[in-house]
Amino acid sequence: MMTPKTTLRARILMAALAACCAHASAYAQNASGLDRIAWLAGCWTREAAEPGTQEHWMAPAAGTMLGIGRTVKAGKTIEFEFMRIHLAADGKLLFTALPSGQQEATFTQIRIGETEVAFENPAHDFPQRVIYRLQDKTRLLASIEGTRKGAMRTIEFPMRRAPCAP
Repeated sequence: MMTPKTTLRARILMAALAACCAHASAYAQNASGLDRIAWLAGCWTREAAEPGTQEHWMAPAAGTMLGIGRTVKAGKTIEFEFMRIHLAADGKLLFTALPSGQQEATFTQIRIGETEVAFENPAHDFPQRVIYRLQDKTRLLASIEGTRKGAMRTIEFPMRRAPCAP
């Protein structure tokens, strides 16, 4: 027979286990969102661009993927961008970008599939959407789109998988 003291301990233990399991379950669900876009990890070189124009993405770890991009023209870096894909409290992915010379902007996942992830921020000036599509194991199409000066505009960035330089 359980005493009131034993009953209280059992209830505390059960509550702690429930909280732990809920946290572990939420983590597993959230981690799977990043795992679904693990295909983005690696080094990508822009097609029809100068050497050095690249985008690099780290593999998912600890609830984030980190990326960096660089655009080269006439042998000089003319733009760069720091990027992060991370988990929101609701389990959706967020894409946060900090382009050179601009304010940080965050876009919320609107689509995710085996070979595509799309993010949107309707309040952002341009772009309002950022999309990554894996075309095959070696080709990636990144695009930005939205309304600019009253007209719908899409800019595509075709890329090929490249070896990551040491």
